Amino acid sequence: MDKYKNVNVDKLANIYFEGNVISRNIFFKDGSRKTLGVMLPGKYEFNTEARELIEIISGKLNLKLQNYDDWKLIKDGMDFNVPKKSSFKVNVLELVNYTCSYFND
Repeated sequence: MDKYKNVNVDKLANIYFEGNVISRNIFFKDGSRKTLGVMLPGKYEFNTEARELIEIISGKLNLKLQNYDDWKLIKDGMDFNVPKKSSFKVNVLELVNYTCSYFND
């Protein structure tokens, strides 16, 4: 899906890591929320409250999930899941466009 239709979007961006990671919340009629964002090259660590599905629209990064020893290459067209109350590290190799879905289960 290249576009989301009939959504509400926060005007104010979520800005992390001195502006190197920026996203915006989008809200769907069913009450669900996603973020659309961009990550510039660099190393970042994120914490989760809810379970997340992160889809890479374009770009390339290395991913390390909490409690895993190995890094995994993730690139455009791929996705990954992160458990709730967890963390993950990314090493962004080239500018990444992504969307993140949140699940309360």
